[in-house]
Amino acid sequence: MEETFPDLGALNDAELKDLIESLTEEEQEISYRRRVLHGKIDILRAELVNRLRQKRERGDSLISGDDVRQLTEILAGKTQSAGERKKDTS
Repeated sequence: MEETFPDLGALNDAELKDLIESLTEEEQEISYRRRVLHGKIDILRAELVNRLRQKRERGDSLISGDDVRQLTEILAGKTQSAGERKKDTS
């Protein structure tokens, strides 16, 4: 998709209809991708909940020392945001 929005006054009716159709198709593709991603996230979360439930039923600890350390760092403001982590791994 173009970064700048076209001069609408310079477009004829056919060009305007083509642009509407193109943007509508793009929106539908993005919407579909979003729904697929949400489905995958739901499946992963369900698996995590299932694993935690099994750990609890076995009497295992649900929180590890690493979890406590990471939470401590988050609360102390010592961790990077997701955006900063992405920059570091690029």
